[in-house]
Amino acid sequence: MKQIMLLMAGCTMGMVVLGCESAPNAGADNALRTTDTNSASLTSTKSGSFHIATESFGETPDGEAVSLFTCTTPSGMVVKLTNYGATITSVLVPDTKGDLANVTLGFDSLDGYLRHKSYFGCTVGRFANRIAFGKFTLDDTEHQLAKNLDPHHLHGGVRGLDRVVWTAETMETDNAVGVRFTYRSPDGDEQYPGNLDVTAEYSLSDDQELKVRYAAKTDKPTVINLTNHAYWNLAGSGNGTILDHELTVYADQYLAVGPDIIPTGELADVSGSALDFREPRQIGERIAQNTFGEGIPVGYDNCYALRNQGLELPLAARVRDPKSKRVMEVFTSQPGIQLYTSNHLNGDEVNGGHPQYAAFCLETQHFPDSPNHPEFPSTVLRPDESFEETTVYKFGSGD
Repeated sequence: MKQIMLLMAGCTMGMVVLGCESAPNAGADNALRTTDTNSASLTSTKSGSFHIATESFGETPDGEAVSLFTCTTPSGMVVKLTNYGATITSVLVPDTKGDLANVTLGFDSLDGYLRHKSYFGCTVGRFANRIAFGKFTLDDTEHQLAKNLDPHHLHGGVRGLDRVVWTAETMETDNAVGVRFTYRSPDGDEQYPGNLDVTAEYSLSDDQELKVRYAAKTDKPTVINLTNHAYWNLAGSGNGTILDHELTVYADQYLAVGPDIIPTGELADVSGSALDFREPRQIGERIAQNTFGEGIPVGYDNCYALRNQGLELPLAARVRDPKSKRVMEVFTSQPGIQLYTSNHLNGDEVNGGHPQYAAFCLETQHFPDSPNHPEFPSTVLRPDESFEETTVYKFGSGD
C-alpha cells in the first residue's frame, strides 16, 4: 500500500534539542475532533489555552468564499492557513530572545494569492515538479497534460490544487488545534485520469508541532506527487536574502538534469559539486556555480535522492540562520527533496516585491518526471491503494 502523509512540526524554544534524528510523534492527532466551517465572520474555538480564529479572507472571482484560520499555541507560536490552495500563509516562531518573526513568504490578502505565480505556501499537485513535455503513458494509454512551463508540465498545470478552494473543517483535541482541508479533483481535471479525493490536514500541538497530513484516493489509475511549497527565511520574511543561511542536506546523490531541469535518469554523486551539502555550508557559498540552460536564472533548483529512507522519518535537511539563530530541521519519508532558492523572484510586485534569493524551499516529494522513468520510485496510484507521506519541519534555535 502506498502512503502519503505530510507532517510539519515546530518545537518550543528551550524545550527541544535540535540535531537529533528522531521526529515528533506522528500519531498525536489521531483523535482530532472536527467542526465544519464556512463562516464569513470571525469565530473561534478554544481548547485550554490553544486558540483557533476563523475569519473571512475574501471571495474568488467566481464568488467562492475563502477563509483564513489562525492557530495559536500557549507559548505564542502562530500559524495562519487559508482554504485557497490549502495554503500556509505565515508561520511565526521565536528566536533565541523569544522574539517572534514570520519565517515564510506569503500575503495578507486573498488578492495576493490570486495574482502571484510562485506557489507561496501552497499545496502543489496533482503532480509537483516537472513532467517532460507534459506527457506520460499509464497502462498503455498516453496522457497529454498542459505545457504550463512550455514545453513541459509544472506543479499540476494551469489550475492545479494551489488554485482551488478546498472545503475546511476546524479540528481540536485536548492538546492540539488545526484545520482539515478536503478537495475532489474530478476525472480529467488538468487532463489527469481519475476522480482524486485529497486531504490536507494541518494541526498545531502543545509541543509546537505543526502537522500537515496529506492523503489521497482515486477511482482510476493515475499519477500523483504532492508537496507543500513553502518559502522559508529564518531571519524573517523581508529580512534580506538566505545566502548566509547554513544548510545541511542528508543525501549523497542528486538527480542529474538537462538544460530544462528535466531529469536524465542518472543519480549523480554530490562529491566535488556545488550540490554537496553533506556538511553545513552557506547557501550562497557556491550558488554561482549551479547553472542550467540559457535563460534560466542561476541558483539551486535540484532534487536530492535522500539517504536512510528505510527509516520511518529520517532527517533530510537542517538549516540555521546565523543572525537570529533560528533552526529548521526537515524529516521525511519521501524519497526526495527539492532545494529551490527562489531564483525567479526579482522584486516584482505580483510576487510580493521579494528579491532574488529572498527565501529557500525544501520541497519533500517523489522525483520529478517519475512517470517517464520506471527506474524511479513509482508515483502511480491505483483504486485499491492509498497515498500517504510524512514530512516534519521542526523549528527551534541554537548555536
